[in-house]
Amino acid sequence: MKAVAYRQSLPIGESESLLDVTLPEPTPGPRDLRVRVQAISVNPVDTKVRMRAAPPPGEHKVLGWDAAGIVESVGEQVSLFKPGDRVWYAGAITRPGSNAELQCVDERIVGRMPQSLSFAQAAALPLTAITAWELLFDRLEVTAQTQGALMIVGAAGGVGSILTQLARQLTSLTVVGTASRPETQAWVRELGAHHVIDHGQPLSAELQRIGVPNVTHVASLTQTDRHYAEIVKSLAPQGRLGLIDDPTQPLDVMALKGKSLSLRWELMFTRSMFQTPDMQAQHELLNRVAQLVDEGRIRTTLGEHFGVINAANLRRAHAFIESGAARGKVVLEGF
Repeated sequence: MKAVAYRQSLPIGESESLLDVTLPEPTPGPRDLRVRVQAISVNPVDTKVRMRAAPPPGEHKVLGWDAAGIVESVGEQVSLFKPGDRVWYAGAITRPGSNAELQCVDERIVGRMPQSLSFAQAAALPLTAITAWELLFDRLEVTAQTQGALMIVGAAGGVGSILTQLARQLTSLTVVGTASRPETQAWVRELGAHHVIDHGQPLSAELQRIGVPNVTHVASLTQTDRHYAEIVKSLAPQGRLGLIDDPTQPLDVMALKGKSLSLRWELMFTRSMFQTPDMQAQHELLNRVAQLVDEGRIRTTLGEHFGVINAANLRRAHAFIESGAARGKVVLEGF
């Protein structure tokens, strides 16, 4: 089968940072679906793994944690899907990724693709939808009745784009998104944020400017270490901070004590890595998001379509993600 992979960790400008390769077709395990991949999207995790996790000498590593495709065959214990089903998923970080014609993935972390979306539109959503859903409802413990204000730091990115929509559609929170450029600020407003502020300025001052004295919840999606002091200052007593990024500087947890603030991490790969008893929750939430999409309440966050799935286009996509200029998701389609 055709695939895009790498043999060593190299800067994306190097011609061998990602390669077109031919690999054996995978065999599904007992609870696996073998999916013929139709479209993929690229996430920051792709670029991080490429630089941090070199495969053993002589071997290839396939990246990719967002896909939409068609079930080709199923393992003997599969009960949720059948061949021919259209599916979407983010997969598991411990297994070969979706930058290949065929991929095996556990059915418990796969959802039914929205009927109203194309494969490319659908591929933009799974990883970010899982991350945003788990961050909002599992880590920050928001419910439909929760009162207060949510500040989303980095609301124009992939996770921020879906989190903004979920918070506006499914909660009673006042949604404050941060973005620093006119075009990204317009994007966040379009997705439903009540207010948009500039994270290039002190967050607490920006909140005061729009008449929001503090927030009860913060979802910090990027550069948490840079914004940490302002986040703590902006949170109301007994507020909650959830984050997904990898701070380059240690966070002073003692700064949270005076206000009795809570700190929660979100990693959407945790359930699949540890085979948790509630692993199938990702199947269920992806089906719920698909329903919201088909009802017209949630829209795809596809930002850029970079063409067919090959090494040259994926190198371009990785470079774009690394630039920090992406709005929404970068998608590739077909081999």
